[in-house]
Amino acid sequence: MSQAATAVQGEQVGRCGDPCVMVIFGAAGDLTRRKLIPSLYNLAKHNLLSREFAVIGVARNPMSTDEFRAKLAQDLKEFVDGPVAPDLEEWFQRHVFYITAEFSDQGTYQQLKELLQKVDQDHATHGNYFYYLATAADFFGPIVEQLAATGLMTEENHQWRRVIVEKPFGRDLDSARALNQQLLKAVSEKQIYRIDHYLGKETVQNILAFRFDNGIFEPIWNRRYIDHVQISVGETVGVELRGSYYDQAGALRDMVPNHIMQLISLTAMEPPISFHADAVRD
Repeated sequence: MSQAATAVQGEQVGRCGDPCVMVIFGAAGDLTRRKLIPSLYNLAKHNLLSREFAVIGVARNPMSTDEFRAKLAQDLKEFVDGPVAPDLEEWFQRHVFYITAEFSDQGTYQQLKELLQKVDQDHATHGNYFYYLATAADFFGPIVEQLAATGLMTEENHQWRRVIVEKPFGRDLDSARALNQQLLKAVSEKQIYRIDHYLGKETVQNILAFRFDNGIFEPIWNRRYIDHVQISVGETVGVELRGSYYDQAGALRDMVPNHIMQLISLTAMEPPISFHADAVRD
């Protein structure tokens, strides 16, 4: 076994994920460098990422695969806690690819399909793909429609295909419903993951455990004993490179309908019948 493979095995802390390819639309943006790539590195470090794994970045910024790999190497050093393991970084670099393309161009998806087939062969990813839409919200529907039209969302021979949609999910209720309908015409509900990275924060997840697993607090977590609730969200990072996003979405839409309302929901919701995903959602 190579040194890189040994590094990927790392410390066992949970079930290793399936072989797959992660396709990041908007891979040159702030979310990718600050959140996605460091998260993938940490998963690999703790043996939660399959060794049969690859990343394809798709963005409009002109870059070669080698240039993208060099950029990610710098991003890892900046945003990963602690020193980056050289063997693991080297393994990671060999599994990253890049396409310079426009999201609205049909040729982009044919180019992506061809690269996916090659990556499948080279890295034994078993035809499992998931697409992370780290783009402006206007592209969510068109990207999924193009993926479906090119056959890249078709599940067969025990392969799975997923699409992950970041916030903001529409500008208001009507546009959110319209986006839902647009997505569901192209893919099935079980293929769609509407996510918000706030829900992955340990302090946010701890609210459920603090409330429902704690015999001291659950009986008194109600209007008889609680006068009011105040939720404060403190930002440590400025607008920086996200000016175009904030010009379109605005700080209110960026924070309140998703991050803050989710915290309110976890604080005020009734106890779920179980902690399975559907029960918590309901």
